[in-house]
Amino acid sequence: MSIVKINALTVSPEMRETLEKRFAARAGSVENSDGFEWFELLRPVDGTDQYLVYTRWRSEEDFTKWMATSMRGPGAHGAGQGGQGAGGSAGGGAGASEGGAERPKPAASDSALWSFEVIQQTAPKS
Repeated sequence: MSIVKINALTVSPEMRETLEKRFAARAGSVENSDGFEWFELLRPVDGTDQYLVYTRWRSEEDFTKWMATSMRGPGAHGAGQGGQGAGGSAGGGAGASEGGAERPKPAASDSALWSFEVIQQTAPKS
């Protein structure tokens, strides 16, 4: 069965729009990755300041390969920077990048990566 990676991003109210715009700008960047199955960016609605970035993968190996590739890409930053799954640049990053240009301020102030195995699933009957 598949594995799920959830990146819980702590985002202040004033950075929510920034985070969402950064993810929108990266739309399509993971869909063609080998083993990728699903992505969702979940906006909090009940008083919490945590966005959830939900990705589903065929295997841990596929996720690890994608991480290795995405971390080498332009503008790629670590999990603490609010990237897709656990990497990428959607949340932005701090500090100098290649060429000496400053990277944007991170949209997320904290991040935690959660990992799960899918052991049961149900889909609507067609």
